[in-house]
Amino acid sequence: MSGDTCLTTTLCPAAGPKPKACSFKGGSLGNKYVRLNVGGSLYYTTVQVLTRHDTMLKAMFSGRMEVLTDKEGWILIDRCGKHFGTILNYLRDDTIALPKHRQEIKELMAEAKYYLIQGLVDMCQAALQDKKDLYEPVCNIPIITSPKEEERLIESSMKPVVKLLYNRSNNKYSYTSNSDDNLLKNIELFDKLSLRFNGRVLFIKDVIGDEICCWSFYGQGRKLAEVCCTSIVYATEKKQTKVEFPEARIYEETLNVLLYETPRVPDNSLLEATSRSRSQASHSEDDDGFELRDRVRRIHVKRYSTYDDRQLGH
Repeated sequence: MSGDTCLTTTLCPAAGPKPKACSFKGGSLGNKYVRLNVGGSLYYTTVQVLTRHDTMLKAMFSGRMEVLTDKEGWILIDRCGKHFGTILNYLRDDTIALPKHRQEIKELMAEAKYYLIQGLVDMCQAALQDKKDLYEPVCNIPIITSPKEEERLIESSMKPVVKLLYNRSNNKYSYTSNSDDNLLKNIELFDKLSLRFNGRVLFIKDVIGDEICCWSFYGQGRKLAEVCCTSIVYATEKKQTKVEFPEARIYEETLNVLLYETPRVPDNSLLEATSRSRSQASHSEDDDGFELRDRVRRIHVKRYSTYDDRQLGH
């Protein structure tokens, strides 16, 4: 028999003498086997393996700490025995093949910390960091499931918010020939913008709303602008739904919301890109006595009726 042997046996508590504490004196027994009961899992190994590194196990088996033994001579360690075989392999070889799953690595690291095996702790921490870098998504996009959830997301976000609502099935009429392509272009632009600005803007999707394709822009919990990309057109005496792709307008409004970052950092190029649209809109806003930041800019692309009778905030 070489190395350690694990007897996959779970011991049931039985009535009898209580375990007794004593000091283990390894001395010249370095190459002799000792019997370990780690949380019900039974292991055979040598004192030489257990005392190779300056760990708690070395303190236990070099006489510096008391150990518990049962009436049959098994040394009791009150820890989970699931990863103890891996710990013995590390003590023997100074390296191991770590588990594949993050949870198992975390469990192994907890045991290594208990036994004060710093080298194994460092291995586990490095592996967890590598897995985090490998599997951490670049960008998370929440999908709205209810109006309350949308409200909570927007109010709690410390970032500006860009929302794309698309619901192709929410239509009473047939679509024009280019509408499907334009709807896909809106979705593709949303994906590109979310990848580019994901660290600065919260992007969310809404697939349960009343519009077919509509962009909404929020800053500091308030709606700033809305770009509705659908309109009703007449063709051969019947109505059809038309979906547009106002790429420049969407990109401009996305830049506008960056002005509402918290904390706000001045950006000269951003101010230059957005100043033109703000100056053009200011004339109509002044007549009503409202500042631009307190109003919702709604841009409806090529609607058959230019009158927008929807209430503000909807």
